[in-house]
Amino acid sequence: MSDVIVIGGGPAGLSAALFTAKNGLDTAVFDTDETWLHHAHLFNYLGIESIDGDAFLETAQSQVTSFGAEQHQVTVTDVSRDGDGFTVSTAAGQHAADYLILATGSTRDLAETLGCAFTDDDTVAVDVTMETSIDAAYATGAMVRAEEWQAIISAGDGAAAALNILSKEKGEHFHDFDTPEDAE
Repeated sequence: MSDVIVIGGGPAGLSAALFTAKNGLDTAVFDTDETWLHHAHLFNYLGIESIDGDAFLETAQSQVTSFGAEQHQVTVTDVSRDGDGFTVSTAAGQHAADYLILATGSTRDLAETLGCAFTDDDTVAVDVTMETSIDAAYATGAMVRAEEWQAIISAGDGAAAALNILSKEKGEHFHDFDTPEDAE
């Protein structure tokens, strides 16, 4: 069992996984590696002058793995509430976690299956922390925005979800802030 399951390996999912894994939560990422970012070139990502989408993803995947997140390249076929947690089904079996982060781009089927509330424009309804109407389930990126699909916005959504989970786990507001001494 994981603490956090992230479904989706684009900017939102990998950002969420980075924050949760870096801060000690057992994190599993399930992804088909079909993100739209494979067809992009980033000039508008703060701190990066220019990078091909494939290179960005390779770097992000490596970074997430270096902090201990497990990455599974497999299709998630079902997701359900299981007591206080969630069960995710794939062809390889079932996986359980206390928290679920949906980062499946504009594909909202799993959010619908889970029973998340939707807005009038058919996006998943979330609060400022990206939490859905289902306690401990989060939706990010293009799932929650009708047409505002940008890598950096999606990454921020993933970070917001992760920080909310970390705050819940720590029992107080959590800030992931490192100093130069931390890097040594």
